[in-house]
Amino acid sequence: MRPCATLGSRGGARSVAGTGVSSGSAQASRSRCGVVKAPQCSVGAMMARVCLLVALSFFWEGPVSWAGAAEAEGPSQAAPQWRVIATVNYSSGSYGTDSRTNILYAPMTVRRVFRDGDVSLTIPFLSISGTGAVRMVGGVPTRTSNAIAGPVGALAAVSRSGKGPGASPLAAATTDSGLGDMILRGRYYLIEESSVMPLVAVTGRVKLPTADADRGLGTGEFDEGAGVELTKTLGDRWLAYLDGGYNLIGDAPGTNFNNQWWYDVGVGYDVTESLHMSVFYEEYRALVNTVNNARDVLAVANYVVDDTVHLTGSLLVGLSNGAPNYGFGGGVRLRF
Repeated sequence: MRPCATLGSRGGARSVAGTGVSSGSAQASRSRCGVVKAPQCSVGAMMARVCLLVALSFFWEGPVSWAGAAEAEGPSQAAPQWRVIATVNYSSGSYGTDSRTNILYAPMTVRRVFRDGDVSLTIPFLSISGTGAVRMVGGVPTRTSNAIAGPVGALAAVSRSGKGPGASPLAAATTDSGLGDMILRGRYYLIEESSVMPLVAVTGRVKLPTADADRGLGTGEFDEGAGVELTKTLGDRWLAYLDGGYNLIGDAPGTNFNNQWWYDVGVGYDVTESLHMSVFYEEYRALVNTVNNARDVLAVANYVVDDTVHLTGSLLVGLSNGAPNYGFGGGVRLRF
């Protein structure tokens, strides 16, 4: 569970980690901060799954839970139940093409925290300057064009030119802006951290195709994913993180995207009572076979101003042609 990262991610919540209200080491960890191509589902079926995810989140607040049992041992204390996270992220890279794609991604996430988990909705603004070879998929800049560089440096045509997911990229970059894909995500804390066991959470997510695919802002299809997050306290100031998951990627007309596995491993350190620093190595499978899997290193800083306001900042360095060359971001989280 990466704490308070601001750049996008493969598992869907490389956003601010949810804060529980249970006691013990799990509370400390939280506060610091499949596999065959699936057939395409109808919009109605996908929306039913979205509704199911939201409905399940309310059962997390039920009377039977290890977090609730921990609370019953002491005085009842009201904890902030809502989070609003706003970030601005910029990335730039060539992604194995002869042109550069620059992306401004500014998501706002509203999260409802329950005793054993949380549910969130991310609504992003997006601006992409590029040829259409790269677009945002699940909040992450991703190469989606199978076109390859020709003998004279131009992209070889695979179909009609344009910014649609199945089109051949344009010869020159243009800029398009608008609403990005919204992401609905749920998380359930499965195992409390102990002296031996890490804190274990399972996650589920649905990407809603609200971005304009013909303008190169998204794929125009639903994606679904599930993952596991592990967090372990090491001594008084150190934390270890290990996350992984699998995303079913919807195929837009004229495409045959790979489904996507992903993982990251990281370590965090409490520099002071208010400042937490962490660094992660990430890898996720490329959606097309003409580019390497994305690999990068991400550094994150989280600063606690007070109980209500937390500030975040991040810096990303790409390690393969499937990732941006670099990226950086900053944001604020409000608790109430």
